[in-house]
Amino acid sequence: MTASVEYIPVTPIEYPDEDGKPMAEGDLQRKCLVYATTVLEIYFQNHPDVYVAGNLFIYYEKGYPESVVAPDVFVVFGVENRDRRSYKTWEENNQTPDFVLEITSKSTRSKDQGAKKGIYAFLGVREYFQYDPTGDYLNPQLQGLHLVDGNYFPVAANTLPDGTVSLPSEVLGLELRLEAGKLRFYNPATGEILLTHEEEAAARQAAEEKAQRLAAKLRELNIDPDSL
Repeated sequence: MTASVEYIPVTPIEYPDEDGKPMAEGDLQRKCLVYATTVLEIYFQNHPDVYVAGNLFIYYEKGYPESVVAPDVFVVFGVENRDRRSYKTWEENNQTPDFVLEITSKSTRSKDQGAKKGIYAFLGVREYFQYDPTGDYLNPQLQGLHLVDGNYFPVAANTLPDGTVSLPSEVLGLELRLEAGKLRFYNPATGEILLTHEEEAAARQAAEEKAQRLAAKLRELNIDPDSL
């Protein structure tokens, strides 16, 4: 008599790429998320081993899809700069984010301050920044933490003469600045604010229009601007 063996199919573990929720709670949060990811992608565009992403699922335990976190903005050093639908640490040589920025809102404040903070410390995220576009849920509005021996400690903020608040990011080699309540990334090596492509184009157009107005004024004074 031959014994029969029942075949039980193994259902593959699924790691969803999205949860159906909106990218951000409101326009201010969305615009900040887009700005941050865009300028960091531009800043690191010539670094094939630096990956910048925003609002992407990070799965950090193989076989456990519930072990997931979705930072608003994050940067990983030492992995290929390519498009991904989600980030699975075991497929990335166990490389986890080095920098995380959360854009805080009413619905995310408790998680940003609690559960996510604990997860990022567990993952070894070296710097964790939080920014509140409305200024209603974080005080101060821009905060930074750096990891030391598994615990987070505040990044010291500097207030510039014009009132701008600046927090250095050693990981990125940049500064996160709060200008009239608006988050901007600043490159201390060049002395310039990081701009999106649209902002760069607008700045060039404004400079050209200013030059044209100046040239017209000089001609009114019988001065040839091309001779200067």
